[in-house]
Amino acid sequence: MQITRQADYAVRAVLHLAQLKNGDRAATSVVAKEQHIPPSFLAKIISQLSIAGLLHTSRGARGGVTLARDPKDITLLEVIEAIDGPIQLNECVGDEGVCTFDKDCPIKSVWCTAQDELVARLKRTDFGQLLGNVSN
Repeated sequence: MQITRQADYAVRAVLHLAQLKNGDRAATSVVAKEQHIPPSFLAKIISQLSIAGLLHTSRGARGGVTLARDPKDITLLEVIEAIDGPIQLNECVGDEGVCTFDKDCPIKSVWCTAQDELVARLKRTDFGQLLGNVSN
């Protein structure tokens, strides 16, 4: 499993904003340049994160983008799912009857457990914690 490039960019953008002091705003052009994200791609990402309630955006000379909540209150799972939707390692996880082997499949429980562990880990990881891993 690999998250999309768009989700990776979203995580980098949110981490960038989390590093700002006292909820300062950042111009999307600055975030794009410093995080090596194509500006048109970042605009779509910012829009999705804003709709998900993770970012605030404002236009104009004093405009920009900022986190909607404290970094410790935003999880890695929220950002990834805002972009990619719910994590699903295999189509049989969560969807009964998709696989012809369904209840007799010896692998399904492995997929379910792995997905549960991944989701739990991403849910436990917030951007406040990630700030401690950033070297300035």
